[in-house]
Amino acid sequence: MEAWASLKSFRPKAEGPDDRPPPTGGRNPDAEFRGETRSNATHASTTGPDAKLYRKGPGMEAKLCFIGHALMENRSGLLVDTCLTQAGGHAERVAALAMIEPRAERTQGVTLGADRGFDATDFVNELRTLNVRPHVAQNTTRRSAIDGRTTRHPGYDVSQRVRKRIEEAFGWMKSIGGMRRPMLRGLPRVGFAFTLAAAAYNLVRLPKLLAEVAP
Repeated sequence: MEAWASLKSFRPKAEGPDDRPPPTGGRNPDAEFRGETRSNATHASTTGPDAKLYRKGPGMEAKLCFIGHALMENRSGLLVDTCLTQAGGHAERVAALAMIEPRAERTQGVTLGADRGFDATDFVNELRTLNVRPHVAQNTTRRSAIDGRTTRHPGYDVSQRVRKRIEEAFGWMKSIGGMRRPMLRGLPRVGFAFTLAAAAYNLVRLPKLLAEVAP
């Protein structure tokens, strides 16, 4: 999700206090970024230091972002856990392990569905160490860490179909729950808002579930 911070605030960490004259006429001062190399290692936002520069995919615009993570129960489609982290290449896998571990300790035969971005040998091995069955989509562009031990079970195909329902939750939280670009700053505040939006999504979904089981 996009952070409430302007790219103009993403400035070199070595810079001292902002000595630029204050803007006039009610607008931000002009800034020219062409040819300037900027990265999270050398730059930080002066208004949202927790936000990190992140590009979702090749060719896409880099923005100051957070990453929201959610764990969904397949049968009901309800969100059972959430967390918010700084944007980073391994943030999704680390968050997934943190959310699934306590459930794996309490329940036998836990499975975890995920898209092909999670098809990494170290992540799959960690899941198996936790006794979690890795129902991760295979990345066919390279050698997949998911083999016949997993794909031969009918439950794997079921997980692949149902896991896409998580996009409904993220879509609702962004379009209705105000999480596309929340007007808050800092991980604690944005994280609380993200969890609150997930709870609201569950409340919206509950009547549909109750109607399905009603006599």
